Amino acid sequence: MSRIGRLIHISRPVLWINAVGTGVVGMWLTGVPFDLQALPILLWLTLPFNLLIYGVNDIFDQETDALNTRKGSIEGARIEPREVRMIAWAVAVANVPFLVYFVVALPPLAVALMLLYTGVFVFYSAPPLRFKTRPFLDSLSNAAYGLPLLIVPVALGSPPVWPAVAGLLAWSVAKHAFDAVQDIEEDREAGITTTAVRLGPRGTAIWSGAWWLVSTALFAVVSVPVAVVNVVIAGILIVWLLRRPTPATGRRLYPLSVAFPYIAGSVASALLLAGMFLGTYP
Repeated sequence: MSRIGRLIHISRPVLWINAVGTGVVGMWLTGVPFDLQALPILLWLTLPFNLLIYGVNDIFDQETDALNTRKGSIEGARIEPREVRMIAWAVAVANVPFLVYFVVALPPLAVALMLLYTGVFVFYSAPPLRFKTRPFLDSLSNAAYGLPLLIVPVALGSPPVWPAVAGLLAWSVAKHAFDAVQDIEEDREAGITTTAVRLGPRGTAIWSGAWWLVSTALFAVVSVPVAVVNVVIAGILIVWLLRRPTPATGRRLYPLSVAFPYIAGSVASALLLAGMFLGTYP
């Protein structure tokens, strides 16, 4: 049980919302409160997928994580070299059965999107691509967090809500760069040049702010209340960082950044469910 607990810690449960929450919203955007066909996808987006992306990240970021005081807490694990084999096996055991099932049971386009989704996050951390070490590409690659809004409808045979998909892709680009501000010093010391390292805190605030504005405009096509919540929270984060553009400010703002998808997602979910039960959606 202690080993299972360790794997759960490595998967960063506080961040599962970025995958499974997006998948649930993707299901609701098809116009049904629950579709049994979506259940295997949603289960995959909990521990298995998050263990994959964060386990791989921890394996290849051991040098940086050793310098990072945030690691070893709820915000992420600090692994030891002897744990690498265990993590690699756990990632395979947790994910391969799901992927085999998806190949058999889902449309080819949905499987292709899942492989793209998985591949982007694996090679964000793993060589030879290692997007994390490539300024701007590191941030842009994290647009993949929005893919469940596309994957789930395609898997269920429903048309995607494209403004919502595009809005979440843009939102994810912004959030990745913003969250990396707090790690500028550790990444620089480890010789890693991220978007945040290249632009600095002030430049990253402008970069993220621009992408959050794009996401707000796209969300407004689908739901004005969601767009308002989005721009208010993003505005607080950006203005605060611009007033004190330091990695320390990024660390202080990180709890609000983590809460961002919970708050905006709750508003979107409540509106979607209310619309379905009142017969106004779709």
